[in-house]
This record gives sequence, structure tokens and C-alpha cells, in this order.
Amino acid sequence: MTDGKWWHPARHRDRRPFLLQRGQVRRALSGWFAEEGFLEVECAALQVSPGNETHLHAFETAFRTDDGQVSPLFLHTSPEFSCKKLLAAGEEKIVDFSRVFRNREQGLLHSPEFTMIEWYRTGARLTEVMWDAVMLCRMALAATGNEALTWRGRSCDPGMTPEYLTLTEAFQRYAKADLNGLLDDRDGFLRAARDAGVGVPDDASWSDIFSAVLVTLIEPALGDERLTVLHRYPICEAALARACPDDPRFAERFELYACGVELANGFNELTNAEEQRARFDADMALKQDLYGERYPIDEDFLEALDWMSNACGVALGFDRLVMLASGARSIHDVQWTPVET
Repeated sequence: MTDGKWWHPARHRDRRPFLLQRGQVRRALSGWFAEEGFLEVECAALQVSPGNETHLHAFETAFRTDDGQVSPLFLHTSPEFSCKKLLAAGEEKIVDFSRVFRNREQGLLHSPEFTMIEWYRTGARLTEVMWDAVMLCRMALAATGNEALTWRGRSCDPGMTPEYLTLTEAFQRYAKADLNGLLDDRDGFLRAARDAGVGVPDDASWSDIFSAVLVTLIEPALGDERLTVLHRYPICEAALARACPDDPRFAERFELYACGVELANGFNELTNAEEQRARFDADMALKQDLYGERYPIDEDFLEALDWMSNACGVALGFDRLVMLASGARSIHDVQWTPVET
């Protein structure tokens, strides 16, 4: 039936108000970044490595020369490696409204191709880029003229003072679990998760248990009425973030939530190439065990870390923010030509 296609006139007419609001939000956010002194950059999507996080899946392709030489390439899952190379080159405040690509992702909140806003401030504290993310939510809502961010009957006013919640506090509040005491106790964590009503298989890793509790009990409760900034992640969930100076068991990482939807993920960026390589190696070994594949490490990126100034950065899902600001039903309503599989 053609009336189910995004290009069918009736369906396009239904989606068009959300698409127009997408443009309004884009202009407002671009203006805000310009006023803040950010340089807007455009990072290449084709990379030698798409990123090295265990549970992110990439699209693979290849570059072929006229004489038959073949070089494997990937579509990036974020512009992070390229942005950090620009910081190493000497840029100080940059933002990219980047098209990014993630395989195995489709649904009301997920698309194989979407727009990510990624920005960096050199010499900044994590609290500064947390506030950037809050301001973007406020600017997006103001651009649509709506009263609140909304999603599936829930609402969030980004104008209110955000709630700041550590992972330790969140696990205690929503799962009645002492995360600090479980950091090195996989079996105890498994029992605590099951006691909280979370189904976890017997062979689940510590990170699997963490993710199951987070997704099942914690994330759905965040961002009601006001934004929630979830921060101080366990170091094993740090990805590319620095350890907290007061407790190296945790990392300077945060995520921003509205209406139970994750909008942004930010780090005080790790610049130690040796530590970063060790994390990549561990993540790719786990990826091989879980999915039977691994991605190459971008040696050029690791070399650039030695030249990079201290910085904080954030990745924010632009489509999700527009969806919540406009009141759309899914991110596909705010994408001009959504990928439909």
C-alpha cells in the first residue's frame, strides 16, 4: 500500500508541520552556537574506524582505486575521532551537525541514519557542557513555540532547574541497589538486579547487568517535569571519558534525559593514548565474543590524543530533540526522508 510510504502525499502532509519545526530548531541552535563562539565544522563520514564501543554497529564499505587497490572503510557512528583530531590541530570550540550511521538500529527512537550534534570546548569543565545541553533543549522548545517537551503522554519543562543525579543515587533510588558496593561483585550485582525484578541471564557480564537495570528501571523514570542529568558513571562504562579525580572507580561522564528519553551523552575527554588503547582493545575483545566481529583501531586518532588539549564534549541526538520539542510521534516524523526497512 503506497499510503504507508513516507513520500505518499497524505502521509507527507501529516508529517510536514514537524519537518518545518525541524528547520526552525536547526536555525535556532546554529544561531546559539555562533553566538557562543563555536566554529561549525563538517567531518567526513568515511573513516578507517567507525568507533570502538562494544555495542555500536557500523556500516562497512570500501574505497577502490583505478588500479584495483581496495581499502576498507566505515561510515562513522559519530564524528568524535575527527572532531578530536581538529582539537589536536588547534581548534578550541567546534560543533558539527553530523550525519551518522548505526547498524542494527530502528524504531520510534532509533534510525540507521540520523543527525547528531557534537560539540567540544577546550579548557572547559564538565558542568559547562552539561549546561550547554540544557540550553539547547530550551532553545529548541522556544523555536517551536510549544510549552513543554513531550513524549507518549509525558512532559518536561527544560526551563526548570535540572535534576542532577549520580549513578549511585539512581541505583539506590530506583533499584534499591548499592552500586558502590557492587562495582567488583558481579554475582552480588546479579542477585540485586533479580531482587529488583530485572530479568538477567546467568551468564550476563557486569556491564550487561548494569545496562539491564539502567534500561529497565532507571532511564524510564528520568526527565519527568524537568530535565535529569545522570552523571558519574562506573569507569568500566566510561568509553572515552576521564576518571573522576576524587574516585577513579567512576568517570566524568553524563547523560541528559527528558520524558524518559536519552538526549545527550558527554565526557571530560580522555587524552591518555595508552589508556585509550587499552579500553579499545578490551571493548573490541568483548565485541568479538558477543557479536563475532571487531573494528580496527584508528592509530591516527591515538597519535592525535598526544596533541589534544584538555576538553569536554557532548553528542546530542538532534532528531530526538526535535521530536520532543515538536510533539512528534517518532523520530521518523522529523526526518525529511526517513530510512524505512
